[in-house]
Amino acid sequence: MYFSRIAALFLLVGFVSGCSPQEQTDNVEGITVYSSRAEHLIKPLFDVFTAQTGIPVRYTTDSEAALISRLEAEGENTPADILLTVDAGNLWFADSKNLFQAVDSPILQGNVPENLRSQAGTWFGLSVRARTIVYSTDRVDRQNLDSYEGLADSEWQGRLCLRTSKKVYNQSLVASLITRLGIEETENIVAGWVKNLAVEPLGSDNQAIEAVVAGVCDVTVVNTYYFGRMQADNPEIPAAIFWPNQSTSGVHLNVSGAGVTRNAPNPALAQQLLEWLSESEAQAMFAGLNKEFPVNPSVDAIDQVEAWGDFKADSLNVEEVGRLQAEAVMLMDRAGYK
Repeated sequence: MYFSRIAALFLLVGFVSGCSPQEQTDNVEGITVYSSRAEHLIKPLFDVFTAQTGIPVRYTTDSEAALISRLEAEGENTPADILLTVDAGNLWFADSKNLFQAVDSPILQGNVPENLRSQAGTWFGLSVRARTIVYSTDRVDRQNLDSYEGLADSEWQGRLCLRTSKKVYNQSLVASLITRLGIEETENIVAGWVKNLAVEPLGSDNQAIEAVVAGVCDVTVVNTYYFGRMQADNPEIPAAIFWPNQSTSGVHLNVSGAGVTRNAPNPALAQQLLEWLSESEAQAMFAGLNKEFPVNPSVDAIDQVEAWGDFKADSLNVEEVGRLQAEAVMLMDRAGYK
């Protein structure tokens, strides 16, 4: 079903109104996007948007830190209409620097759940990623798994792998624990994780999953789409997803998302693109290209992602994990999580 929708959308690129994309976009003012999301995950969407609307989309890709610094330096002279990035921590940080403007859009408010967008309407989630447990199906009985907190138990000593604390994804997870459990209890949990590490923190989620598969460790915590990519390449991968905290807070969620920049040259067009990205057809592509979950609750995930099963998700507003990023970083440092 998903792939048939994608095929239909791509056909639009060359055949809307019988015109070529070039004929449609000549002399039409376009939109400029600064994106920390990789080109292969955004270009197909922008091509379809241009085919449907005749509005060109130019984009620059770089790290979130570089793009935020660039927006600050450019000020009122920026060509960027939209900043698109990953993790609510990065979106919150950009917002704290006054780099977004508020958007009053019933479409976005209707398509993006309240806990997956800023309360002020300055940025909106566009896809959802769950940061969850992945375990070895050869060496772990899933009945022994329970929660993020449980990974600090002595049962997992020498059996846990984690990505470095320097990555915003882990900072956001710890920030969510702080919100629910407080500083002291969260610090004890993180110190327990450190004590249980099989090896020093790794550089990527991919490396963490590979370590589980290789027998270096038995369990790790990663974003679901990293596992999805590996599973697509190797359907027999000896690892599986476990949804933690089902009897308490639920699985930690985060987003990739975007906002209209404070000094956008074309704010109305930028809002139009954001609204389009939140609608059903674009949501299927936006999430499906990276094996994520659509942010729009009326849109199904692709079959591979759906096959991981239903789960209870944390209802915490992801804006809160951004607000507590600095607190989370200091806590991880005190706990010895490198």
